[in-house]
Amino acid sequence: MTALSATAPLDYDRLRPVRIWLYVLAAFVLVMVLVGGATRLTESGLSITSWKPISGIIPPLSDADWQAEFEAYQRIPQYQLFAGWMGVDEFKLIFWWEWLHRFLGRMLGFAFAIPFVVFVAQRRIPKSLFGPLVVLFLLGGFQGFLGWWMVSSGLSELTSVSQYRLAAHLTAACLLMLALVWVGRSLEPPVKGVRPGRGWVAAIWVLLAMVVIQIAAGALVAGLDAGLSHNTWPLMDGRLIPNGLFVMDPAWINHFENVMTVQFNHRNIAYATVVFVGILVWAGHKSPGFNGVHGWLPRIAIIVLLQVVLGIATLLSVVNIPLALGHQALAFMLAAMVAAYLSDMKRLS
Repeated sequence: MTALSATAPLDYDRLRPVRIWLYVLAAFVLVMVLVGGATRLTESGLSITSWKPISGIIPPLSDADWQAEFEAYQRIPQYQLFAGWMGVDEFKLIFWWEWLHRFLGRMLGFAFAIPFVVFVAQRRIPKSLFGPLVVLFLLGGFQGFLGWWMVSSGLSELTSVSQYRLAAHLTAACLLMLALVWVGRSLEPPVKGVRPGRGWVAAIWVLLAMVVIQIAAGALVAGLDAGLSHNTWPLMDGRLIPNGLFVMDPAWINHFENVMTVQFNHRNIAYATVVFVGILVWAGHKSPGFNGVHGWLPRIAIIVLLQVVLGIATLLSVVNIPLALGHQALAFMLAAMVAAYLSDMKRLS
């Protein structure tokens, strides 16, 4: 049978370059997330006020080009209300962050398309993989649309991007990275370990959902600059449960627009995740144990604890940029580890 047969067993050695390609793409997404985080933290995300998918790859090359870009920025509320002190030289500093983020997005498209064509020509990709790869490509393209949709929210009335759209953009990036890791792991040879019950697998899926929800909650924190307030721990405003969590009407909107509530939720999802992982580790040491594929669990537990420490440090430092970027990167790495664990359990021999 050929490598393209839908029913042929996978040739893992032949698929090795495909696996590496998918892992590299996942790492590429993580780099994009970090650059996007730096763009957000340096207030650079609205510096490019138009979306030019093709010609936008070329940055300003002359003083006239720079002046045109700067004048476009001067017409949006962010400049008019907060950045009136800025000249062209200062504008260039924020422009390059946003340009780099968009450039990496375009390069991700090339990094997907070119190897894909090569692997198809080499007959390395089985038919069963075509569907998942098409979905991955569409997810990547959708990310580009979400990015512009997010930026456009800050060009007319708001002075920064909508926290709702930021959360959608970041969560979609997380799902794209998880999908790349999942498909990549599915092309690995079978693994050893005790086959867990359905309840255990369901519990790990719950953990993955908690991590993804926490990443979305972190995006709301970033979108509202909620990390710049209540910079104490473990108390908020001198209390474990601060006053003012539900001052907005209707009550549900506090979870998305009240700075205090958004930060409070982010803290408490972290606490819930720590407790849940602790329960998993306690239960897992009896069955299924930590051998083979289940060695993922203690590593996940360590990363969860490190993530909490880094989150507290970010808060107490009033969002020190390197700490904040490390916090964001570790969250994505944690989600990827949980996804890898789930994917590996499907390949138990």
